Amino acid sequence: MPPPGETGQEGLYLRSLSDRQVVVNIKLRDGETVRGWIEYFDDSMLRLTRENLPNLFIYKHQIRSISEVGRRRVPRYETAEGPGPGGAGSGEAGL
Repeated sequence: MPPPGETGQEGLYLRSLSDRQVVVNIKLRDGETVRGWIEYFDDSMLRLTRENLPNLFIYKHQIRSISEVGRRRVPRYETAEGPGPGGAGSGEAGL
């Protein structure tokens, strides 16, 4: 049984953020805020991928809140108009 106040929807929400590559602000318990997109997560931690900065592995117990910045991350080889070199299905990850 989840602790009081938990809905059990954390995994679905994190998966949605990860799949859509939504840029998020993560406020840590020590007051620091970091920005990036959630590339990976499991039961105890997540990987925050950042542009031009080192990626971070953050333990979930260190997180106070996660808020969406409101824009989708555009992969390096993709523009808002669609896939870049190679097109869809070319096997390129575009990261």
